[in-house]
Amino acid sequence: MRLDYSGHGASGGAFLDGAIGDWFEDALAVITGVTKGPLILVGSSMGGWIALLLAKAIPARIVGLVGIAAAPDFTEDSMWASFTPVQRAALAAGQVELPSDYSDAPYIITRRLIEEGRNRLVLRAPLDLPFPVRLLQGTADTDVPPAVALRLLEHASGPDIRLALVKGADHRFSTPACLAMITTSVSEVLEVNHAQLR
Repeated sequence: MRLDYSGHGASGGAFLDGAIGDWFEDALAVITGVTKGPLILVGSSMGGWIALLLAKAIPARIVGLVGIAAAPDFTEDSMWASFTPVQRAALAAGQVELPSDYSDAPYIITRRLIEEGRNRLVLRAPLDLPFPVRLLQGTADTDVPPAVALRLLEHASGPDIRLALVKGADHRFSTPACLAMITTSVSEVLEVNHAQLR
């Protein structure tokens, strides 16, 4: 199962109206509405943060997680922490514009995105992931640097958490070799689960 959060891709709604909690609720509603049984969560970038929130919300259903350039707490640790006084003042008035590597149009960051994100942080309290976890991270990722993956690896607790750093891979993590790694990681998590059921 895959989905576009509200304000993303083919889904309705405006991106600027959304925040981390809204997109988490989107994912939870779809999962509970159309799936049954155990789940392996796969999330890229912000989707990695959403996957961690889901793992905390419905732990009995989660049997594995694959994070690709996972970006937990990015609204606070990446955005807010790096804003200049001028940017923070602009945000207090409603929104701030950030340059984008993927478009000529800037990213519009709203005050609500930052403030609501503070209610969804996962790296400030214990984060138990008692299932196979595979984290994939490119060393050339300038949006979510490897330090974020290392922090997540250090912070989370669990019996089987592994991080693979891919030299030269960027945030898109979408070369044929990177896509193959994602497939392999999901297959590995499935195999671990099958072995435990035998």
